[in-house]
Amino acid sequence: MIVIENMGPSSPARRRRRWLKGLQWAVLLGLMIFIYGSHAPLIALTKVDGQVPFSPSSCVVMIELAKLLFSLVTLLLAGNMSSLCVAPSLVLVAPYAVPAVLYALNNNLVVLMQAYMDPSSYQVLSNLKIASTALLYSLCLGKRLVPTQWLALWLLTGAGVCHSYSILDLSDPEQAEASPRLHITAWGLFLVLVYCFVSGLAAVYTERVLKSQRLPLSLQNLYLYLFGVAINGISYLSSVADDQSFLEGYSGAVWAVIAGQAVNGLLMSVVLKHGSGIIRLFVISCSIVVNALLSWTILGLQLTPFFLLPVSMIGLAAYLYYR
Repeated sequence: MIVIENMGPSSPARRRRRWLKGLQWAVLLGLMIFIYGSHAPLIALTKVDGQVPFSPSSCVVMIELAKLLFSLVTLLLAGNMSSLCVAPSLVLVAPYAVPAVLYALNNNLVVLMQAYMDPSSYQVLSNLKIASTALLYSLCLGKRLVPTQWLALWLLTGAGVCHSYSILDLSDPEQAEASPRLHITAWGLFLVLVYCFVSGLAAVYTERVLKSQRLPLSLQNLYLYLFGVAINGISYLSSVADDQSFLEGYSGAVWAVIAGQAVNGLLMSVVLKHGSGIIRLFVISCSIVVNALLSWTILGLQLTPFFLLPVSMIGLAAYLYYR
């Protein structure tokens, strides 16, 4: 009897590569969780007399521009200069305009919703975007989830709601009287549902486009952020005040926000290209731990015992989904 030996890589080598790949993903996801969690505390540090001194729309333009420049440099360093010398077809590039339009729509919805609900209600209800993303992920990408995975995603949604509730300090009567009353109108509820749907659609659509085209990720990012700069630039020009310059109010903390969000956007494209949008949901949910710890250490905000509930729910959700 002739036995044909396996000429493939040895088992230790295969395990080593698997371990290195797992380590790379762990570092990438850990960095994303830290950046997501540090965003709100950094925004708080930029405030002057309780107000944001810069134009949020100009900040979004700078974030998109930073991602665009990084994608261009990466493309050039990878030796894909020929990709820039040939004009791409409209059919190839047009799909990348859709995410930019959807994200720009959501940025405006966030502002519009403030007129129909209080910020606390928005903070709680916006967690429904986890459920909407999961539903669209299953319907649009044809990904079948088992019942325990659906339970895990609903636990994530519940964890977000619990966390939003836990950060509302209603125990201080003076603060409760000074803060706006909780309110939401039917129109506000409709807008927040549209916001959650658009948020999920943008993430799912971006994942579908990135995976459906066999192009270098840096080139795909280049197309994506070209539209991002253009559409958000138009949004900035239509909303900017005449007496405010583009970089007015920028500080070190603002530039840190821009750098962090640019890096996070680029890392998210890696996750959507080689992973899934569900990983994005767990990253966003896990970031509440970083957010809470940084708010406690930097801003002096107090953590309540109730905070342990959403943390436990996130841990249980991760176990159920990936077991």
